[in-house]
Amino acid sequence: MSVVPSSEETGEILSLGEKLRENVLEPMKRAFVGKDEIIDLLGICLVARENLFILGPPGTAKSALVQQLAQRMEGKVFDYLLTRFSEPNEIFGPFDIRKLRDGELITNTEGMLPEATFVFLDELLNANSAILNSLLLVLNERIFRRGRETRHLPTLMVVGASNCLPQDEALAALFDRFLLRVRSDNVHHEQLASVLSAGWKLDAQKCKLAAEVTVEDIQRLNSLLCQVDLSSVQPIYVDLVHRLRHVGVAVSDRRAVKLQRIMAASALLCGRLVVNRTDLWVLRHIWDREEQQDVLSAIIDDVLRAATEEEVATSHPRSQDSDTPDAERLAAELERISERIERGDLPKTDRAYMRDQLGLLAARCQWVREPQQRTHLESTVNQLLECLGVDP
Repeated sequence: MSVVPSSEETGEILSLGEKLRENVLEPMKRAFVGKDEIIDLLGICLVARENLFILGPPGTAKSALVQQLAQRMEGKVFDYLLTRFSEPNEIFGPFDIRKLRDGELITNTEGMLPEATFVFLDELLNANSAILNSLLLVLNERIFRRGRETRHLPTLMVVGASNCLPQDEALAALFDRFLLRVRSDNVHHEQLASVLSAGWKLDAQKCKLAAEVTVEDIQRLNSLLCQVDLSSVQPIYVDLVHRLRHVGVAVSDRRAVKLQRIMAASALLCGRLVVNRTDLWVLRHIWDREEQQDVLSAIIDDVLRAATEEEVATSHPRSQDSDTPDAERLAAELERISERIERGDLPKTDRAYMRDQLGLLAARCQWVREPQQRTHLESTVNQLLECLGVDP
């Protein structure tokens, strides 16, 4: 039976969120130029004890970010590059030969995933059926099971990476276990000089980083999740899930429930035990396809604009950050809507949601930097609205 901490203990644990931001996440942002968004999401997933998927090409610091996060907290890290031929022994460890002689099937997990607090799996989508079931249990329940052997794992967070999204239906369940998704690209050319300087300093950093926030601190912060109050934001969240489903963003009941942990983690990192509207910013990162990113941003930003001054004053900085929309992704989403309209026989409810979606996309189009692209996108939106019988 868990013991509810006193108000004094709760305040002490809440202060660990501020320490995590100031002593771990902010120094990492200075060390890794252009990776602020990924680092903030690593912090959220860490507190929520959930998993993050990073999409991007090799050489964009994905593994280095996890390694440094673990180093700053004196955590054990397991880093592995998966191939189609990877075997369970390479991930979880071989059977212990000494125990095997006695007729016991016990895994020797020394230095392997079951002993790690931080896990980084590169080329995640190469996972084959031999390791898939065991990996799903690790990702979802933090349990390793092999035959009669069952172990509860100390894993705080699993980060998976790939340079592509899953095409095989067999990998859909694996991908679904990563609640949040984010891109990691090479930085813009204006930032390259800063990357070179920061990277040189990082390579020259031979001394061990002081762990001002420990794994035990994160575990204490994680224990407060169950005390976070979500009641004030629940009606807004329910409506938001319905809107996302209607515009084609798959949010299963299971994911909808789990995402509450992510919102609660955002509140804890802001020193709050109450989730408010601004914590919904995390839902920008639940896309399944890249073209969904701008639609999600438009819908979430629309919800965030209704936040009160009091809510904004204690909000996560990322909730106020809205990236410039990607013209190609906007065009792809408009093409998807066009195809759906052309098929005809849209129910009245779907037509209403589609009009709302086009309204949100129209607002995003206004922020496209290139004038020719912006004009073309706005023209496409107007044409689609006319098809739905709406005056643009």
